[in-house]
Amino acid sequence: MQMPEPNANVLARKAEIVARLREVLPKSAVIDDPAETRAYECDALSAYRCAPLCAVLPANTAEVAAALKVCHAMGVPVVPRGAGTSLAGGSMPTADAVILGVARMNDVLEVDYANRFIRVQSGRTNLSVTGAVETDGFFYAPDPSSQLACAIAGNVAMNSGGAHCLKYGVTTNNLLGVTMVTMDGSILEIGGAHLDAGGLDLLGVICGSEGQLGVVTEATLRILPKPEGARPVLMGFDANEVAGACVSAIIKAGVLPVAIEFMDRPCIRATEAFAKAGYPDCEALLIVEVEGSEAEIAEQLGLILEIARTFNPVELREAADEDQAKRIWLGRKSAFGAMGQINDYMCLDGTIPVSQLPYVLRRISEMSKDFGLDVGNVFHAGDGNMHPLILYNANKPGDLELCERFGAEILKLCVEVGGCLTGEHGVGIEKRDLMTVQFAPDDLDIQMRIKDVFDPKWLLNAAKVFPLAASEPRRAA
Repeated sequence: MQMPEPNANVLARKAEIVARLREVLPKSAVIDDPAETRAYECDALSAYRCAPLCAVLPANTAEVAAALKVCHAMGVPVVPRGAGTSLAGGSMPTADAVILGVARMNDVLEVDYANRFIRVQSGRTNLSVTGAVETDGFFYAPDPSSQLACAIAGNVAMNSGGAHCLKYGVTTNNLLGVTMVTMDGSILEIGGAHLDAGGLDLLGVICGSEGQLGVVTEATLRILPKPEGARPVLMGFDANEVAGACVSAIIKAGVLPVAIEFMDRPCIRATEAFAKAGYPDCEALLIVEVEGSEAEIAEQLGLILEIARTFNPVELREAADEDQAKRIWLGRKSAFGAMGQINDYMCLDGTIPVSQLPYVLRRISEMSKDFGLDVGNVFHAGDGNMHPLILYNANKPGDLELCERFGAEILKLCVEVGGCLTGEHGVGIEKRDLMTVQFAPDDLDIQMRIKDVFDPKWLLNAAKVFPLAASEPRRAA
């Protein structure tokens, strides 16, 4: 994966840059020891690594602003970092960049149950947002698989979703406001503890901008009352295409489950060996969960099961109690870790129309044979957010490059059938050079003009999202 050459002038001034940062930040907040900066050389796309110039770990918005002012004045690139769980290389640094991590910024700043919002520092983990309000009967809806570790900062940057986004939406549907610091150190308050603000929808521009426009330091999030009850049902099928067709039929019937998750045989086998969830021996399974009162749950599941039976399922298993519900979800929640026990893998993130699931699953299987690499499919089927896991051997010369070519073909397929390159992982470096598949040159130019406004010097995460050839004139200016 090509990255721009580091700025030799910046590298030569490392000692001066570190000294200036230490003048405005606590000593412990600036890390320049090469052994310690290795912790920041990659994110969850670990196939690519580069140690940063140094790392800074501010504790609040004022310290973020102070650090950015120094870097702006000295022309030093900055790469914002949440928890480093990005699967697209979104927080991978360059050798001349300062990593700005928000991990120390994890406080709850305000909770308002009457108006149903919580305001947190952006380094707080996703799951701990719900943890702060669940004893009072509330929860935060977006639930990425990495929710135990991923930070709200990264969720905002990538517009993350999760298993339950079919009903509750992704981050942008649950984000009310942010405090954001631009590259020159200006502090902006955008949105707030209310619904849509007047004027331009800058919040919609910022959510999903991948650290291109500013560093989000605080977020005001919508919280919701816990549902009265919830119940999953597990469905096993004898073919991926049949499971995909069942998903399409459920959505077409007008039922809105809280989640529809898909796993194929490779993932089922891996999770059984890893978590022993008791899944059936089948080619594909769906986990469909509904919520509400007992009467609502019974009505929704009755219709869903009626639809599923028309596809001749291998097994239908409705959770009878909380323990059975947890076991149904156990394998799905363990899938990514389980697949990692088998081999190295690259996790993709294309999104397609639900009606295209059977066709796309069949084409992925055909391409798997063509490229000679196995694929495990586990994804949010309800909204068509695909997560093919391409298995490869990182120690075998040429395997990574083969995997990347295979992945590019899958993502092109997603766009061809009316979908897009990413649903929640972001573009980062992984899909950067595929942006021309989805966007015309004029479309990309408009997007880059927005970055020009917020970051005229192109110092914030500048080697991400946009093809290097298209952004090079701006980065070199």
